[in-house]
Amino acid sequence: MVIFSKSYCPYSKRAKGILLEKYSIDPPPYVVELDEHPLGAKIQARLGALTQRTTVPNIMVNGKSIGGGDEISELDGRKTLIDKIKSVMGAKQITMKERFNDKSKEI
Repeated sequence: MVIFSKSYCPYSKRAKGILLEKYSIDPPPYVVELDEHPLGAKIQARLGALTQRTTVPNIMVNGKSIGGGDEISELDGRKTLIDKIKSVMGAKQITMKERFNDKSKEI
């Protein structure tokens, strides 16, 4: 999982808060702060061409965008975020669970 973000963006902060603080994910998501990366503008343009999403955050799982801040928040609120990531991961292994919930799902 890769989180393409901008350090000052409130939507990025919300998505990172959900994914990095509310959930325990192994392997942990890799965060790319596009505003701090020397190729950030080029990366964001390429992501836009690949995913049709030109804004941040852009959450990529297994090479596919699963959305931005609003989508992550909505999936989390509906308790379907883990299932969404599981459906995109295919046969690859990731462990994801809510930090303060004993129920974990192997994906």
